[in-house]
Amino acid sequence: MTPPGVAGTDTDTAPGGPWQDPGPFLRGVAWLDKGRPVRADPADTMRLPWDTAERATLPIGVRLEFTTETAHAVEIRYRATVPGPTDALRDLAHGFALWDRHGVVCEVFTEPAAEAVVRLELRGGSGPFTLHPPETQSPVVLGLRGIGGPLEPAPPAPRWVVHGDSITEGWWSTRPAHGWPAVTGRAMGWDTVNLGYAGAARGELATAEQLAGLPADVLTLAFGTNCWSRVPYSAPLLYETTRVFLELVRQGHPRTPLLLVSPLLRPDAERTPNRLGATLGALRDAMERATRDRIAAGDDRLAVLPGRDLLGPEHLEDGLHPNDAGHRVLGLAVATALRRAGFGGG
Repeated sequence: MTPPGVAGTDTDTAPGGPWQDPGPFLRGVAWLDKGRPVRADPADTMRLPWDTAERATLPIGVRLEFTTETAHAVEIRYRATVPGPTDALRDLAHGFALWDRHGVVCEVFTEPAAEAVVRLELRGGSGPFTLHPPETQSPVVLGLRGIGGPLEPAPPAPRWVVHGDSITEGWWSTRPAHGWPAVTGRAMGWDTVNLGYAGAARGELATAEQLAGLPADVLTLAFGTNCWSRVPYSAPLLYETTRVFLELVRQGHPRTPLLLVSPLLRPDAERTPNRLGATLGALRDAMERATRDRIAAGDDRLAVLPGRDLLGPEHLEDGLHPNDAGHRVLGLAVATALRRAGFGGG
């Protein structure tokens, strides 16, 4: 048997019994590609920009959720990409974090392996427990099992699909569970599906069509900052892009609650024109106006959360991406906005 907190090559003969299929335990899954969770429709990647398609292969936000009456530990059998000596992600922590409704239960850090087993102690209680695998080396969970008793999949929860850029993907948060969509999801008791694409999320209409076809009980859109610099937009262009993006999403989700979060504070861009003469402030205003115009036209299941004043400079790790404190502030602000709009209970 693998010692607690150590990756190994356990077998089906260990005291934990046979491995259970991870499928019923997986949460945060948008699509599957040959059994692997992916974050863009694998049948439609040719219409996406390469950076979106690349980020969509990472299992951001994918996790395991379970309950148990008697188990005192859980073992996860997984496969991960082993980084090469020049891999830019080689030095990132490869950690598994176990949470319950009160917070972190335990964390275990290992080295990426072609196939390994990791064990985490449950430390009392029946759950529900959430196990966040590392994300950077695209681990695939092959099986799980309880030590001391069986595991049961956690009850299903409302499915919240959130689309955005690197901030939504969770950049500069120190753990997958600390990104703002994870914070909001815990606060609301929802199954968060994270479709944040670092460097992308510029209002691509193919993404809007994919969102339209994806099952969701609630939707949130949080893009726009990459429309200032990475691919410059003018304010009229972003107004029209936002209008059309919302129209396409609504074709698949005509009455699904939808919250748009406009771009957060970015001090270097607020009053600085991009190559098309638009400041981030002007782009933010364009997105908010497009959303409010649709609301005024009768979309009463749509709401807007202005992003400018949600965070201060002290919440930004690099002048753009929130630190852990910023992700928490943002996540709770989004939860509050969803409740005020009548999109969630509690």
